[in-house]
Amino acid sequence: MIQPTILEKLEKLPESLQTEVLHYIEFLLEKHTTRPVQEETPKKRRLPGSMKGTFVLPLPDNFDEPLDLTNATARTEYEKKYGYGSLAGKIVISDDFDEPLEDLKDYM
Repeated sequence: MIQPTILEKLEKLPESLQTEVLHYIEFLLEKHTTRPVQEETPKKRRLPGSMKGTFVLPLPDNFDEPLDLTNATARTEYEKKYGYGSLAGKIVISDDFDEPLEDLKDYM
């Protein structure tokens, strides 16, 4: 077999090279010994529609119809409910927009 040939050639090598052969044999043994392989848990894929029915929102019957915000009362109610336009008309930008603010003049 091959073992006597390996041993015969190994005996001809100097001791330092025999040590290298030993290290290489240990490396090969470690590399090729069977280890218990940890199986990775497969990633769960999301399924489209799997959350269907989980969230139920009370939608009005006229949900798809455009909003009627032509009269002032409806617009005001909508703004109160959703905060839309809550600052409309309250912010005024003056002509001296590029000038530093009075409060910050001392810091500049």
